[in-house]
Amino acid sequence: MEVKVINKTGKETGKSLQLSDEVFGIEPNQHVVWLDVKHYLANQRQGTHKSKERAEIARSTKKLLRQKGSGGARHGSAKAPIYVGGGRVFGPRPRNYDFKLNLKVKQLARRSVLSARLAENQLRVVEDFGFEKPKTKAYVEFLDALTLTGKKTLFVVNGAENNLYLSARNIPKTKVVDVNSVNTYDLVNTDTILLAESAISQLETILKD
Repeated sequence: MEVKVINKTGKETGKSLQLSDEVFGIEPNQHVVWLDVKHYLANQRQGTHKSKERAEIARSTKKLLRQKGSGGARHGSAKAPIYVGGGRVFGPRPRNYDFKLNLKVKQLARRSVLSARLAENQLRVVEDFGFEKPKTKAYVEFLDALTLTGKKTLFVVNGAENNLYLSARNIPKTKVVDVNSVNTYDLVNTDTILLAESAISQLETILKD
């Protein structure tokens, strides 16, 4: 599959790249995409939620009233969940939300998203460029040239493009990531994917079986 390469001003460079059909031309599998996004979001959860149960409440253990003769139910502790300030029944406890997901499933999920984005014309290949120093205005001009201002964009670069990252980090809905750190959630949670020309071969190497 052949795509044209554009420069940072949004104009065609006259070059084109041959993309691998194994990565960019498959039939998308929506279920594995859902699984990988679920796996990513589960890993973002701290799992530190906790509420005090009956045994952990600091209150008097004195019997509230005599066992018989009150005309009401019997009660033995102010820690009981039915009282205000008592322990919570089956409250949340710290836990790990992670679950196992095979590498091949993750690869298939990312190939599915990339293939769908390319088919929908939401993926562009950009000629490699960099900034001499971090400058947000320069990155805004880059987005303007590609008519992507105000849209969610994910720019996948090859290597530590620190100046690009620093230039983009204060712009809403914009993210710059290294090709080795690409995940399915980022690919799904964007309107347009921009791929640096030098990142293509590395991305295909990572995602091929």
